[in-house]
This record gives sequence, structure tokens and C-alpha cells, in this order.
Amino acid sequence: MPAISPGEQEKLAQKKVLVAGCGGLGGYIIEFLGRTGVGHITAVDGDVFVDSNLNRQMLSTSLTLGMPKSDCAKERIAIVNPEITVTPVHEFITEENVEKIISGHDAAVDALDNSKTRLLLSAAARKARIPFISGAIGGWYGRVIVLYPDDNADFLWQGGSPQPAGNLCFTAAQVASVQSAETIKVLLGRPGGICGKLLEIDLLNARWDEIPIDINGMTDQNR
Repeated sequence: MPAISPGEQEKLAQKKVLVAGCGGLGGYIIEFLGRTGVGHITAVDGDVFVDSNLNRQMLSTSLTLGMPKSDCAKERIAIVNPEITVTPVHEFITEENVEKIISGHDAAVDALDNSKTRLLLSAAARKARIPFISGAIGGWYGRVIVLYPDDNADFLWQGGSPQPAGNLCFTAAQVASVQSAETIKVLLGRPGGICGKLLEIDLLNARWDEIPIDINGMTDQNR
């Protein structure tokens, strides 16, 4: 307070957010949403921690190597704020399970690492009529876009995933911070969110660029 009012805090406690991916982006996002008071978080990831995750993934430590990432997310938030409910889903998102996984949530946050699964999740979010907050990182660079149910920016992820550019912890934390802020604004109905544009973050050259995006079907109501 007063950045978030008591009434808004109560509202957040009733919200349910899906975070797809519990690695570089997802670990930070789950931490930030939990500390901000989002009452119900579904943490989805079919992977386990390996030593190459240690350079950037918040939930990855020498003690969690070999453990399911989604389970570690639940354990972490239980320590930070036991009033937050974290439901771990130790599965990879597929065509067969995506609609079941996304059902019942107020927003879906994309912390995935490949274009194919992003397309599946964004389509499921449109079908479920919930906002989709997407982020991606590569080396010193990151991007964030927020899509509402009538928006479609699938062209951003078509053509496959880009070549690896390395992963840096501060890039993941920066992009996750923006995604978390956008998620909170979406849940509270706050103005000033990313809409109709792609936010490109260049930490190497200390630049933030807002790129207008022609999103099919965007309406004034979404804005």
C-alpha cells in the first residue's frame, strides 16, 4: 500500500493464474506473483532441474537438481507465503492437455522456451477467453506482449524458434518483472498496460522499444 489498495489485495487473493514454464522466466514470475498476493497459481512444467539451469533459474539450486520444476515452485512459495495456493502440474503442454490445463484461470502467463507450445497456449487462451501475457529472452534481449481474447499475434511465433543466444539471469529477471507487472494490471483492470504493441528490451544497449503490432480482431474494448 498504497501502490496496491486493500481492496485490490483482496481481489488478487481470489485470482487464479496459470504460469506455463517454471524455468528462467517462470521461476521469477511465480515468485513475484506469489509475493504480490495472487492467491492461486498453477505452475506447469514437465522438466526437472539440471546443472545448466543454475546460471539463471531462480528455483534452481544445488539442492533442487533432479527435482521437478513445478514441485519446487510449490515448495518455494510455501516458504515465502503459505497462504498462496500453488498447484504443480508436472507435464509438458500438448494438444491433448492444453485446454484442460488452462481451464478455470483468470490469466495465462507464457514462460515457455519454444514457439510450437506458445502457439498452442495462446490459442487455448483465446478459446478460454482469458488474457495471455507472453515473454521471451535470448542473451541480453527480451520481449513482452499482452494479448486479449480477441487478439491474435500468432505470426510472432511462426517459423520455429530462433537460434540459441545464451541465457543471462538478469535478462530473465527483467522480462519476468515486466510480465508480472502486466499480469497484475490485467487482473486488477488497471490502465497503462501493454496493448497493441510489442515491447522489445535490449539490456546490452539500455534500450526499450515499443513496436506497434497489427493484431487481428483487436477492438477498442480490449484497449
